[in-house]
Amino acid sequence: MASTARDIQFKELKDTISQLNTTIHTQNDLITSLQKMLEERNAKDDEKDRIISNLQTQLEYFKQKLFGSSSERRSDMPGQLNLFSGHDSEEEPFPELIEPEFIEVKASKRGRKPKANYDEMFTNLPIHYEEVDTLTDEEKQCPACGTMMVPIGHEEIRTELRYTKAKLERIVYVATTYGCPVCKDTEDPQFIKDEGIPALIPGGYASSSLVSHIMYEKYADALPLYRQEKGFELLGVSISRTTMASWIITCSQNYLKPVYDYFHCELLKRHFLMADETPIQVLKEPDRRPQSKSYIWLMRFGEDRLPPILLYHYSETRAGEHAVNFLKGIEDGTYAMVDGYSGYNKLKKIRRCCCYAHIRRYLIEAIPLGHDKDYSHPAVQGVLYCNKLFEYERCYKAKEPSYKQVYKCRQKDQKPVVEGFMRWLDAQCPEKGSRMDRAITYIRNRKDTLMTYLEDGRCSLSNNPSENSIRPLTLGRRNWLFSDSQYGANASMVVYTMVEMAKAYELHPYNYLQYLLDSRPGKDTTAAELQDLAPWSEKARIECNKKSE
Repeated sequence: MASTARDIQFKELKDTISQLNTTIHTQNDLITSLQKMLEERNAKDDEKDRIISNLQTQLEYFKQKLFGSSSERRSDMPGQLNLFSGHDSEEEPFPELIEPEFIEVKASKRGRKPKANYDEMFTNLPIHYEEVDTLTDEEKQCPACGTMMVPIGHEEIRTELRYTKAKLERIVYVATTYGCPVCKDTEDPQFIKDEGIPALIPGGYASSSLVSHIMYEKYADALPLYRQEKGFELLGVSISRTTMASWIITCSQNYLKPVYDYFHCELLKRHFLMADETPIQVLKEPDRRPQSKSYIWLMRFGEDRLPPILLYHYSETRAGEHAVNFLKGIEDGTYAMVDGYSGYNKLKKIRRCCCYAHIRRYLIEAIPLGHDKDYSHPAVQGVLYCNKLFEYERCYKAKEPSYKQVYKCRQKDQKPVVEGFMRWLDAQCPEKGSRMDRAITYIRNRKDTLMTYLEDGRCSLSNNPSENSIRPLTLGRRNWLFSDSQYGANASMVVYTMVEMAKAYELHPYNYLQYLLDSRPGKDTTAAELQDLAPWSEKARIECNKKSE
């Protein structure tokens, strides 16, 4: 009986131990589960903190974009060149730092610019002399003897600019009919009529001066056609915006396109090009919604000191094939400075140069607010590398060296900087999703083109000239907003090309447009005649200057 009691007690103890083990195992599983949940929660908290940090950085960036300065020019910072010189501390901030030679340029001592006189300010204006006569006969009498005074000399007392209001004139051409006095009484009298010069637009009343004015107002002064329509009403005539748009398209296709095609052929002969693109809205495109994005391509001359040529080209999309088709015929090995758009990769014949202005822009945007002088921040370090390259370029331009000299200087000075920049790039491990991560990804995607510009002294370091050339179009786009049709978009690009080409050669765009429309080139115009119509020709300059008189 006692044995049985012990067995029962032992069995109860075993059950208790088993229950305790089960409880302990359960508690351990619970603890493990709680630890896992805590780790996941901490990870989520870290992810939230990272996202919050990135959002705060983006907020600071957008505040800077909205309220801050938009210039990329950086003020000189004390110690900026420390990145490329010796350090007091034993530990170098970057591996294998280089110490490029600093090019000294004698600073010019510029005093205060003297105030321009009227002859310098108004040298291009005609002068009309007006003799003043405000004295009465009594005032002209001699106060001593009463004798009437006589003129003894003249003196310029003041200058003023007088504005003449714009006006429209109706010109009616009258044709003269000539008859033969001998044959007039015969059965076959002979007559001939002087038909004069045909109308600019058959059956229309548009003149070259009027269409040139409309083109100039829209494409040089960014004045939309609907506002020009109101302006003509104030001058006493009604010219609808539809009529003006039709004139622009017709004159562009008939008279300006041959000159545009001539410029295009001349551009394809160049070995150094620059390009950029910007969106535009065209309402009526086949099988596309009016809200769809179309694109304008700028193709222009490089910085090789050859005569300027720049062209604007419209396409429905941003596909790289449009650039390929437009540059069809360029020679293999042509250098092209373009931005980071991957569509340019389809230009197989070109040697693509990387824009360091875009690289620096991405790095500047990655600098946290208030950390511009924090040299330990990777974004600041990257900006210093870029600044050093631009500093060398400014020094070269100040000395006006030959391109062979520029090539040698770049190999000696800039190549070590670029190599150091690439080593710095390889060492970067930015936080995923940050602006620094975006900048580093952008640079790494263009790593194979970072050193292309070093191959020739005529290559460019940045694509800023292209951005400057496309800016007039983007400013105009803010006013006229869109093109109604593809015909209008193509015509606009032709006229923009003529306007900007005139500016590049310091001709007044209105005078140059009128010169082209007066000349009326067509499909049968020879290359020699087109050469005379180019803004670099002496004939074009003489004729445009005549129109200014």
